[in-house]
Amino acid sequence: MNIKTDLSGLWRRIPLEHNEHTHFPRCQKCKTGDLVPLSDFGSQGATIHYKSWVCTNPECGFNLKIRNGDIYINEPIMSGALHTARVRP
Repeated sequence: MNIKTDLSGLWRRIPLEHNEHTHFPRCQKCKTGDLVPLSDFGSQGATIHYKSWVCTNPECGFNLKIRNGDIYINEPIMSGALHTARVRP
Protein backbone atom coordinates (compact mmCIF):
# COMPACT_ATOMS: atom_id res chain seq x y z
CA MET A 1 0.00 0.00 0.00
CA ASN A 2 1.35 3.40 -0.96
CA ILE A 3 0.15 5.73 1.80
CA LYS A 4 1.11 8.88 -0.09
CA THR A 5 -0.94 7.84 -3.11
CA ASP A 6 -3.92 6.61 -1.09
CA LEU A 7 -4.14 9.80 0.98
CA SER A 8 -3.59 12.28 -1.82
CA GLY A 9 -6.30 14.90 -1.85
CA LEU A 10 -7.53 13.93 1.61
CA TRP A 11 -6.42 17.16 3.29
CA ARG A 12 -7.48 20.64 2.26
CA ARG A 13 -6.96 24.15 3.58
CA ILE A 14 -9.80 25.66 5.56
CA PRO A 15 -9.84 29.46 6.04
CA LEU A 16 -10.11 30.64 9.63
CA GLU A 17 -10.49 34.14 11.08
CA HIS A 18 -7.85 36.81 10.41
CA ASN A 19 -6.48 35.16 7.25
CA GLU A 20 -5.24 32.11 9.14
CA HIS A 21 -5.48 28.67 7.53
CA THR A 22 -5.33 25.16 8.84
CA HIS A 23 -5.60 21.75 7.22
CA PHE A 24 -8.36 19.27 8.03
CA PRO A 25 -9.02 15.90 6.38
CA ARG A 26 -11.95 15.62 4.00
CA CYS A 27 -14.76 13.34 5.21
CA GLN A 28 -14.48 10.05 3.36
CA LYS A 29 -18.16 9.24 3.95
CA CYS A 30 -19.83 12.24 2.28
CA LYS A 31 -16.80 13.68 0.41
CA THR A 32 -18.09 17.24 0.99
CA GLY A 33 -17.54 17.97 4.68
CA ASP A 34 -14.30 18.16 6.61
CA LEU A 35 -13.39 16.19 9.71
CA VAL A 36 -12.68 18.58 12.57
CA PRO A 37 -11.23 17.56 15.93
CA LEU A 38 -12.98 18.05 19.26
CA SER A 39 -11.29 17.98 22.64
CA ASP A 40 -12.58 17.07 26.09
CA PHE A 41 -11.45 16.82 29.69
CA GLY A 42 -10.60 13.59 31.50
CA SER A 43 -12.04 12.57 34.86
CA GLN A 44 -9.13 14.29 36.63
CA GLY A 45 -9.51 17.48 34.61
CA ALA A 46 -6.64 16.90 32.17
CA THR A 47 -7.19 18.06 28.61
CA ILE A 48 -7.68 15.29 26.05
CA HIS A 49 -6.86 16.69 22.61
CA TYR A 50 -8.53 15.18 19.55
CA LYS A 51 -10.85 12.90 21.52
CA SER A 52 -13.26 12.85 18.61
CA TRP A 53 -13.49 13.88 14.98
CA VAL A 54 -16.80 14.97 13.42
CA CYS A 55 -17.89 15.88 9.90
CA THR A 56 -18.82 19.52 9.32
CA ASN A 57 -21.63 18.48 6.97
CA PRO A 58 -24.74 18.25 9.21
CA GLU A 59 -26.46 15.91 6.73
CA CYS A 60 -23.56 13.44 6.98
CA GLY A 61 -23.16 13.07 10.73
CA PHE A 62 -19.99 10.93 10.54
CA ASN A 63 -18.11 10.87 13.82
CA LEU A 64 -15.23 8.95 15.30
CA LYS A 65 -14.58 8.92 19.07
CA ILE A 66 -11.89 7.48 21.31
CA ARG A 67 -13.11 6.30 24.70
CA ASN A 68 -10.94 4.33 27.13
CA GLY A 69 -8.64 3.31 24.29
CA ASP A 70 -11.48 1.98 22.12
CA ILE A 71 -12.58 3.61 18.86
CA TYR A 72 -16.29 4.19 18.25
CA ILE A 73 -17.60 5.12 14.80
CA ASN A 74 -20.94 6.79 13.99
CA GLU A 75 -22.43 6.93 17.47
CA PRO A 76 -25.75 8.81 17.66
CA ILE A 77 -25.33 12.58 17.90
CA MET A 78 -27.49 14.19 20.55
CA SER A 79 -28.16 17.83 21.29
CA GLY A 80 -26.34 19.16 24.31
CA ALA A 81 -28.99 21.85 24.88
CA LEU A 82 -30.53 20.02 27.84
CA HIS A 83 -27.17 19.09 29.39
CA THR A 84 -26.48 20.60 32.81
CA ALA A 85 -22.89 21.56 33.49
CA ARG A 86 -21.02 19.89 36.34
CA VAL A 87 -19.89 22.21 39.08
CA ARG A 88 -16.23 21.64 39.84
CA PRO A 89 -15.10 22.07 43.44
